[in-house]
Order: sequence, then structure tokens, then C-alpha cells
Amino acid sequence: MKRYWQTILIALGFACAGSAAAFPRQPRTEPAPPARGDSAIRAKAGASDIVITTTARVAGAIHSLTWDGVEFVDSFDHGRQIQSASNFDCGKEFVPEVFNPTEAGSMADDRGATSTSRLLELSAKGNQLVTLNRMAFWLKPGEKSEGNPARNTVALSDHYLAKRVTIGYKNLPHAIEYRATFLVPGGEKHTYAQFEAVTGYMPSSFDAFYRFDTKAGALEPLSDGPGEQADPVVLATADGRHAMGVYSPDQPSKGFEAAGYGRFRFKTDEVVKWNCVFRTKNATGVPGGEYQFRCFLVVGTVKDCASTLVELHKEFAKP
Repeated sequence: MKRYWQTILIALGFACAGSAAAFPRQPRTEPAPPARGDSAIRAKAGASDIVITTTARVAGAIHSLTWDGVEFVDSFDHGRQIQSASNFDCGKEFVPEVFNPTEAGSMADDRGATSTSRLLELSAKGNQLVTLNRMAFWLKPGEKSEGNPARNTVALSDHYLAKRVTIGYKNLPHAIEYRATFLVPGGEKHTYAQFEAVTGYMPSSFDAFYRFDTKAGALEPLSDGPGEQADPVVLATADGRHAMGVYSPDQPSKGFEAAGYGRFRFKTDEVVKWNCVFRTKNATGVPGGEYQFRCFLVVGTVKDCASTLVELHKEFAKP
């Protein structure tokens, strides 16, 4: 697996030496570095900076995104971040969350100060963040989700996630490029894999839901579902002054053309969510190896998000 780490991290622009992070040695006169996993990147987007923060508490997942003085992430437990996760069927009927490697940690980590996931590498410089994470299973052995028992027999998976996050893309300051590579171990018997390349949990004040109509080049109102549909989604405050959404040039997954972009409103928990999901099925077994996805978060006003989506679609639209 170490060879995979090095290959993926080099591809993402972050070289590592052995299994330890290749950080330059800090001069002794400098203050002690922050706790492992605590970092921030930033870049200008309109009148304000987009600032992305990671923490050791959630193993390098994105704990906070602010713009124009507003927090866009509801980082409550170890599930509500901007992060990546995967789900597998173990060769049986697919049930969500019962074999669910998760970047930020496990359900049992709850609101605690530590994560079952392990952050292995982190580099945060200027407007770019790169991390490597060994993902915890969302459920620990013996736990249940919606009455369904965990299928994993250990708390820490052998699934790895490498990601590169860059604020700003070409001449689009309100776009955030999010590249995720899932490293799936060989030897596990799955016929179905579901990759949540990126998801974002947001405060309930982002209560206006939109889909991006690629033909019209405009945002249109969208119900709160819940669930997936085929168009990029944006969640915004009612006044349109703050919004975030997601787009991927890799969508849709073959055989799942009517899905890919989800939106959810959890009224009891007072949180909303969007996600970008990819799927693969193989009756003879989902191969181990690397699964790479490229997504773009759009952040700003509703107008900023709409104009950014128009430009992204112009560049990446399939013939």
C-alpha cells in the first residue's frame, strides 16, 4: 500500500518519503507547529477570502469553510463535514452505512476530540491542501444503522483516501477544485461500490435548493427531495447572498445516468446536505485499486455560483 501512497501523492503534487510526511524541518527558533491535522488555506473570491480549515479532530477532513464572514459547514459530529466516503455491498444486498469507510471518522467518535480515522499526510500551502487518510468504518463492529448490523469486523478500514483541494480554478475564483482518489484494497468481495466523492453538510439557514439546468445555463428551484437527481445542485440562504454547490465533469456514472447529485434536509438535526456520488457494479467483483474523481465546489452568492457553473459546464460539457 505504501507504493500506492507515493504514486497518488506525487500525482496530487505532494511528495512523501517512506510512510512519514516529507515536511521541511522547522528551525528551532520558530514556534511549535500546530496539532497534526490543523491547517488552513485561503484565496480571494470577490470581496472576501474563501478560507478552508482542517482539524486533527476530524483527521484532516474539511471542518470549516467561510466566505464573507459566514460559516458554510455544520461540523457537528464526525459525519457532518466537507469530506469523502465510500460504501460497499460485501457481495450481498446493498445496505448503506454497514460497510462504509469514512474520512472524518466513525459514528462512535460522535462529538469527541479525536477520530478513529488516521491522517497520514497533510500539506497546506497558500490556496492548496493535500491529505492522505486511512478511513475508519462509520460503524464499529456490533453497531447498527437503521437496525442493520455492521458488516466490518474492525474499526479501522484498509481503505485510503488521498485528496487535493485547490481554491480557485483558472479565472474562476469562486470554484474550488476537489480531487479525490479512493484506494480500495484487493481481496474484499464486493459486486457494488458507491463513492461519495465529496459531500457538504451545511447549516439549516441554507434552506433554498437549486439545480443547475445545463441547457438553460441557469439555476432553477429544486425540491428538498431527499435523494439524488442528474443535475448539479446548489444550496443557498433565502436572500441569495450565500450559497454552495457541486459540479463534476466525471458525472454521470455509467448505468446511473439519472443520479449523481444529491440534496437532503434533516429537519430534526437542523442541517442540510449536498453530495456528488459515483457508482460501479461488477458481478464478478469490484477490483481493488484506485478510483479517482474530480469535482468542483462553487461558493459565493447565488449569482456567483450560477456564473461559475456556466463556465465550468462550457469547459467540460460532453459532446
